[in-house]
Amino acid sequence: MEPNLNQAVQQVKELAQDNGLWTPGDVIVVAVSGGPDSVALLHILSHIAREEKTSLKLVVAHVNHGFRPAESAGEADFVRHLALSYDWPFELAEFNVPLYMKEHGIGSQEAARKLRYEFLFRVAREYGARSVALAHHGDDQAETILMKLIRGSGLTGLGGMRLKREEKNVELIRPLLRMYKTDLVQICQESGLEFVTDSSNLINKYTRNAIRLDVLPFLGQYNGQLVPSLNRMAIIAESEDDFMNVAAEEQMKRLVSRDRSGALNLSCTSLAGLHVALQRRLIKLILTYLPLNTEETDFAKVEAVRHGALQEHPTTWRIDLGGGSICRREYDTLSFLAYQEAGNKGVFQCLVEVLPAVVPVPGTGRILHIRQLQRTRVPEALKPLSKDEALFDADELSCPLTVRTRLPGDTLRVAGLDGSKKVKDIFIDDKVPPSSRDKIPLVVDAAGRILWIPGIRRSDAAWVRADTETVIAMSWEAEDGNAGLVMGGDGYS
Repeated sequence: MEPNLNQAVQQVKELAQDNGLWTPGDVIVVAVSGGPDSVALLHILSHIAREEKTSLKLVVAHVNHGFRPAESAGEADFVRHLALSYDWPFELAEFNVPLYMKEHGIGSQEAARKLRYEFLFRVAREYGARSVALAHHGDDQAETILMKLIRGSGLTGLGGMRLKREEKNVELIRPLLRMYKTDLVQICQESGLEFVTDSSNLINKYTRNAIRLDVLPFLGQYNGQLVPSLNRMAIIAESEDDFMNVAAEEQMKRLVSRDRSGALNLSCTSLAGLHVALQRRLIKLILTYLPLNTEETDFAKVEAVRHGALQEHPTTWRIDLGGGSICRREYDTLSFLAYQEAGNKGVFQCLVEVLPAVVPVPGTGRILHIRQLQRTRVPEALKPLSKDEALFDADELSCPLTVRTRLPGDTLRVAGLDGSKKVKDIFIDDKVPPSSRDKIPLVVDAAGRILWIPGIRRSDAAWVRADTETVIAMSWEAEDGNAGLVMGGDGYS
């Protein structure tokens, strides 16, 4: 092997070993356009694949996008013969990208990329390949970073392309990412390798081409090592971005919970306790769990959520995140959920005619236990132990009982208050989030009196006294737990 090829092969092998790009015996699909970069990639990987310790199996894949019919057909034939010279299988895809653009209303670069990657993933599945090797190199990385910088990217964007990234159960690997274009062209020339030149790479109407042809040469006047400098920055940014991702994942596990409706909930107070960089990263991470239909989370969207969560005075608001999802704040709770989940209020009503009864309340993960207990004498001091328990004198109630969600205008006669109070106002006083109010059941007797709002408030009706003979005991419990009404050991059965 030529000196430069020897160095390149060794460099790629070390990079693969340090970053786990492949293991011995792997099948790798190599995307080959026919240009010097992909020809050099195939040549280097073929040398590595033939080594006894490595024994990789390669599949050459080429895409004819249909932009330049005459040139494209020649490039496809060139790559086919190249694959044959190495004795590797060859797969070809031919697309009419201009027609696809018209049918789907998208740009040429987006359409070409979508079709190209769908084909590469399909070939990987057909051959049982673990990865797809792409010929991106250090100059491509520099162009990518400048494109991201121009668009106002954060740390993730400045990290540029990754050496490996999993997508659709296939790893995209870039073995040449630490090498540069001049090195690859030199390898082709010294190894006697022919390659083709894509004429569209010389047209600066595409953003990436304009950056390569105009922007990088201009900025190079001020730094002769601009491309290596941008690549060093990408390596640093990638490591720090990974660190921030790990920190955000840890906070996600610690601070964020998912309720039965599917909403992701976070305490505003807990968010405020994090460094501002981690606040943004955590919000961004949460948004990736929602169907936003976007590859990148908008900075303005993250900031709108963050500022809303950090308002000093508790408030209630909501913002549309796009893609059918919303974020809302209710007192100290920040919730992220799909719109259909947010808007589903539902109506619940259950007639309780026979005791004991167990009433599951949809959407709460809780059940209402209602029992009738007999006793010849009830101590005056007998009281429920929490707001999740209530006792009533059965003889003072009109049965059957009904368990239902609230209705407009509902009122409850509050114990210790001379008169009634709207259920809505009780919820507000107890800071019950608006989204939870339609899930909290009310227990109502046949006379229409609201007896109890489980976990919130009891009415002044049917108090248990010393001469009470029959007690209706109610408890509001988790479905998988047993809060249980504690009665003591003096005669209840």
